[in-house]
Amino acid sequence: MEPGGESLWRKAGLKMTQANLFAALRAAFPAHLDSTAVETDHGLVYSWRDLDRASAMMANLLEGMKLPKGSRIAVQVEKSVEALMLYLATLRAGYVFLPLNTAYQSAEIEYFIGNAEPAVVVCSGANFGWVSKIAFKAGTQHVFTLNDDRTGTLLERAALQKDQHTVAVKHQDDLAAILYTSGTTGRSKGAMLTHGNMLSNAQTLKSYWGWKKGDVLIHALPIFHVHGLFVAIHGALINGSKMIWLAKFDPKFVIAKMPEATVFMGVPTLYVRMLAEPALNKQAVRNMRLFVAGSAPLLIETFTEWQQRTGHTILERYGMSETVMLTSNPCAADKRHKGQSERRGGTVGFPLPGVKLRVQGDDGKNLPVGEIGNIQVKGPNVFQAYWRMPEKTKEEFTPDGYFKTGDVGKFDERGYVTIVGRSKDLIISGGYNVYPAEIEGYINDMPGVAESALVGVPHPDFGEVGVAVVIAKAGAQLSADLIIASLKSQLANFKIPKKCFVVPELPRNTMGKVQKNLLRDQHKNLFLA
Repeated sequence: MEPGGESLWRKAGLKMTQANLFAALRAAFPAHLDSTAVETDHGLVYSWRDLDRASAMMANLLEGMKLPKGSRIAVQVEKSVEALMLYLATLRAGYVFLPLNTAYQSAEIEYFIGNAEPAVVVCSGANFGWVSKIAFKAGTQHVFTLNDDRTGTLLERAALQKDQHTVAVKHQDDLAAILYTSGTTGRSKGAMLTHGNMLSNAQTLKSYWGWKKGDVLIHALPIFHVHGLFVAIHGALINGSKMIWLAKFDPKFVIAKMPEATVFMGVPTLYVRMLAEPALNKQAVRNMRLFVAGSAPLLIETFTEWQQRTGHTILERYGMSETVMLTSNPCAADKRHKGQSERRGGTVGFPLPGVKLRVQGDDGKNLPVGEIGNIQVKGPNVFQAYWRMPEKTKEEFTPDGYFKTGDVGKFDERGYVTIVGRSKDLIISGGYNVYPAEIEGYINDMPGVAESALVGVPHPDFGEVGVAVVIAKAGAQLSADLIIASLKSQLANFKIPKKCFVVPELPRNTMGKVQKNLLRDQHKNLFLA
């Protein structure tokens, strides 16, 4: 359903009820509005009243423009509390938030603005010249600036507005946000998330992760992505919890702040960087309750070393732009799984309450425990559709309503889900299926190896073969030939990479995921000469 269309409930003639995500977040604000909601790494303090008043002023600014119903508000700015306020204002006014990665350049921005046709674009002042040119050419009427030092035309205009605002009435299936996928396998798709998708997930995680009164979140993630914008921010706000806010991740600062906090969420790279700090020890984390990791695979070595250094076990979970969170290792005993309360490294835990998850073969049949297949999901958190891509949407859902995640994985005998990789990463070599994560696991266990990536490239005889790209630990010397020889002693021949390269680093996106598409492209002609 595109914005402006009737919701399913209105079509059915049912009475409209208030399901605006902002209304639920606002209802969870503490009674004492002058207490601290956000404390920044620069020493600024924002109260709950500040969040309420500023989001009201920005919402009044948006409403005063008389934008069409369902208008998109595209935002590409550096991380700031004011950017958070703009997100809340967009929800509050009933418009659709469109966050854009700060790393995107002109060609990418041109595509997103042309595809989403936002009524308003907000960018950093430094980028106004080229962003505004693209926006105005695409028909956008309003372009504002917002900087991370509390300056910009958006704030100047909002300062003239009233600080009281009546929250727009929205139903659960009304559109709240569009998140563009990374586009590593072609044109980026805009996943349409509703107020109901995000609110249901926020409420589920509040319960499942045991959020409690007095919890304080260290927020060190970007806010143009599901993890930082929806999982972390919604988690803190719907619990009325203070956030310690970092514009950029600084491991020393995070460790120094842990005695004042209870919850931390990060991508695996952040945990690796904190483990490199001597200050990380059990005393430093004495007040912490929960460490959550996601957005990229967490190496079992990192998982184990964190346990040994801190006495805490990282909770791994699984989600994506189209679904917010799908599975999680248990925070406490999971009643649905016979009291199981173990957080198991290398797994992403159980499907969350309300989420149905199945593993199917290419023939569409459910696979038994232990067998690797395609992960499909269904639940109140799963997105509506891809923006203006009805055929792609139809292709990505099964006839019985399950979303095809594109991930490959398995259940174990205790019900834990393990993600083996992306279906697009599957290598079919000489007719045999090769799952990169399996081979990477063996390589990562070798002495001196920090991390590895296996990609499939064309081969004249086998169709595809694996190429391993490996980075060494600091001070270690690795031999590509010895890595291959070691694998030959452990794995079937069809799984052995035909080439191995030892390199200084792996290409990554802003969330720390290895960009295998770049590695495939780099080595695609290796065997075709």
